[in-house]
Formats: sequence, structure tokens, C-alpha cells
Amino acid sequence: MNSVKPMSMNKRIVLLLSVVVISSNIYAQKERPIWSKKKATGWYATKGWLRGCNFIPSTAINQLEMWQEESFDTIAINRELGYAASIGFNCVRVFLHHLAWQEDREGFKIRMRTYLDIAHRHGVITMFVFFDDCWNPSYHAGKQPEPRTGVHNSGWVRDPGELLYTEGPALEDTLQSYVKDVLTAFRNDPRILLWDLYNEPGNSGYGNRSMPLLKKVIHWARQVDTRQPISIGVWNKELKELNGFQLEQSDVITYHNYEEPALHRAAIDTLKKFGRPLLCTEYMARRNKSLFSNIMPMLKQERIAAISWGLVSGKTNTIYAWDTPMPNGDEPALWFHDIFRKDGTPYKEEEVKSIRELTGR
Repeated sequence: MNSVKPMSMNKRIVLLLSVVVISSNIYAQKERPIWSKKKATGWYATKGWLRGCNFIPSTAINQLEMWQEESFDTIAINRELGYAASIGFNCVRVFLHHLAWQEDREGFKIRMRTYLDIAHRHGVITMFVFFDDCWNPSYHAGKQPEPRTGVHNSGWVRDPGELLYTEGPALEDTLQSYVKDVLTAFRNDPRILLWDLYNEPGNSGYGNRSMPLLKKVIHWARQVDTRQPISIGVWNKELKELNGFQLEQSDVITYHNYEEPALHRAAIDTLKKFGRPLLCTEYMARRNKSLFSNIMPMLKQERIAAISWGLVSGKTNTIYAWDTPMPNGDEPALWFHDIFRKDGTPYKEEEVKSIRELTGR
């Protein structure tokens, strides 16, 4: 009978360290790489021409009012997605908020599924947005404020906003759990087009202060490895460092442009050089000459997804321009965004007719 010599302490330490290294390597490999251009192009080729809008029901002033249980309005969501489908829209972009998840994690995901059920019945696919650097810096759970008369997006809130700089690492742990929980729950859901990880990073004067969170959310998303692509839209050509990183890390390229056709065309020509599918996830501001009549045909011709801002005039007050409040609350002669009134009648009949011609409705 052969005897087995006991392992020395040094060998045990070496073996333990080897296991740790192997485990670390396995963990690191779980973070998937960016999609190849071939994979991204193949994915996009199956989608047809995507056209639609950024969507929030007219009864919600912000993301929290949309997603909290007490104000989650399935009647308005169903009715207004019906308006979208009636003009041939097949895609919407919808903002989430971590606080709604933090207050009621399981309920939040149930409401996401309910929303997706409704959208799917209307033939509408959804891209979800996690973080956002736009508008109000602070927020709270529960009842949301009433709209300020005549003020564009008076109640819209950032996510995570200034809380990121006051709570620091504690909040980052929450944000990581939020992103991974939602992505894991919906990673294979075909009703979701893509994950837009961060809306307009660097806005509200943050600039490169948004870079650390941007890097983290990309890292968290790649660890989950969703079936859907991830993207972070470019929106301001002056934010060169952020833009470079966003374009480098996006599986497909998303962008915002509210300018007239010549300037929008120039942006397209620049972004096409990256060799990835293009999705315009914000356009259409009538005062800026970014219109359905002159931008949507160009995007269709280029087979670029055309996602405008706004659908139904409501509590977000986006019929008013960004920087032109109307304290008396009068309806502006020229709506800035939005297509329909609450009862489903179009703001401009000829505009809706033009959209239907482009979408085949």
C-alpha cells in the first residue's frame, strides 16, 4: 500500500492562489466584448426600417410617475401606443429610473413586463434607457410635482443626478444592482430592441464628470451579456472624450440630432464611417427645422432608425420649446415636439398624412 505524503503549507498556498487566479479569469471572461461590425450589421438587417418616438404617457410628468405602482397608467399607455401604431410607428424609446426599482424591485419588473405586453400587442418594440443627465438634478419617490405652466419638461428628473456626488460608493452599489437585475430579467426578451445605457452623458454641465459612471454601466451591462445590443448615444460634438468612448463601446451607434437637414446629413456622413448600424434616437423640433417632412424621408432612404421626441401632448409640456416658457400657458402657435392631442386628434393633419405615407399606413 502506497502512502500519500501530506501537502506542505507552501504548496497549499500556491494551490489556493492558483484557484483564485483561475476563478478571477473565469469571472473576467464573463464580460463580453463589443459586437463585431459583422454581427451588428447582421442583427440590424433583420429589423426592417425602425420608426417611432420617445414615449411617456401623457398622464406622467417624468419617469417616476410612469413607473411607480400608484401612477402606472396602463389605460393611457395602451391608448397612446395605439395612436403610435395607427401612423405606422413600430418602435419607441422609454426611460426607466433606478428609484422606482429601488422602492419596489419586483413590482417594477412586473410593470415593465405589463408595459411590454401592451407594446407588443400594438406591434411596437422598445428600447429602454437607464441613466440620464437631463433636467432636474434631484427627485423623490411618491407623488410627483404638478407641471409648471408653460415650461418644457418641468418635472423630468436626472438619474442618478446629484445624488451620485453626495452618496458616492453606496449609491454606485445600488445602481450596479439595478442595472444587472433589470438586464438579467430581460436579457432574452425579443420585445426589447436594445439597451440605451445612458442618455446624453455630460449634459447639465457635467462634461467629463459623467465618464466614471458611463464606464461602470458599460462594464455592468457587458457582464450580463444580453441578447440585445447596448449603445450610448452621442449628442454633442463638443464632448470629444465622451463621444470617442461612447462610439468605441457601442454595439450599434445611436445619436441625437435636432438640426436642419444639411447639418443632420453631415452628422450621418460622419457616423457612417464607423461601419455600424445607425439609429437616430432623438430628432424633430419644429422650431429648429427638424421636421417629419424633411428628416424622416432622409432617414428612411439611409435606412436609419427614426425615433422622434414626443407623441401625445401631456404633463411633460414638450409642446413648449426648451428655452421659451409661456407662463400664461397658452398653446404655442408652433408646437416644439409631440404629434397628437390627448383625444388622439393630430396637431397637424398634413404632418400625420406625411408620416403615414412614409410608413405605409
